[in-house]
Parts: sequence; structure tokens; C-alpha cells
Amino acid sequence: MPTVALRFSPLAEHVRTARLVAVSVARRAGFGEDQLDEIRIAIGEACARAVAPAPTASGGLGLSPAPAEVGLVDMRLCDDDDRLDVTVVQCDEHGDPLEEPAGSLAATDPLSMALMAGTADSSTQTAAAGGMVLSWSRQAGGS
Repeated sequence: MPTVALRFSPLAEHVRTARLVAVSVARRAGFGEDQLDEIRIAIGEACARAVAPAPTASGGLGLSPAPAEVGLVDMRLCDDDDRLDVTVVQCDEHGDPLEEPAGSLAATDPLSMALMAGTADSSTQTAAAGGMVLSWSRQAGGS
């Protein structure tokens, strides 16, 4: 099972790079051109949740801490038998999942989850060390 791992600072400008890597892996896995836009949307949503500023106690968005204080975002893409599985999780600066859930991932965003679920054969959101693990998979032959 070929795997691509990408770790990046939790900055919005890195989400585009994550989408480009995901589309490249999807092409290699045999996904059609008509499916690539949906993959871009799903990966963009998953990564954007990991880099968004955490909500403040008053409910508004706080200022994003410096990347060194937040750690890293870890994205893993596995393609096997025309299937693409993607997992996105927040980590500390050493690549270990954060012990406490990060605010931006712990808060459920129904629109974001609907976008990911609507473009994939299966989409899961799981609480874990580091906040949430978002796994997205789709058969290459799916619609």
C-alpha cells in the first residue's frame, strides 16, 4: 500500500499544497478527472479544519498562535486497489498527536463534514489524541 505523508505548519497557505499533493496521489491511484475537484474540496475542508484558529471562550475566533506554539498538521494518503484513504490530525512539533483536543478540530462543523461526506464513499470523524482524525476514502470508480 503506497503511502504519502505530508507534515506542515498549521498555516492556511499550506492547505493549497496539501490539496495539490492529494490530487497527485489520486491521479496516480486511477481517479478520473471528473473526481479530482471533489477530492480537492474534501481535502481542503479536512486540512482547513486543522489550521483554523481555535474558537475563544466568547465564541469568536481567536488569533492563530505562532506555528511553533501549535505544532504541525500531519496528513497521510494511502492508495490501494483504486481506493484513497486520507487522515488529517494535529500534532506537536515532534509529530506526536496532541494530548488535548485542539479547539478547531474538536468543534463539529456540520457544513464542513457534509462537504467531506458528500464527496466520498465514506467519511469519518473520530475523536483521538490531537483532536480529530478525519479519514476520507472513495473508490476510484465511484460517482
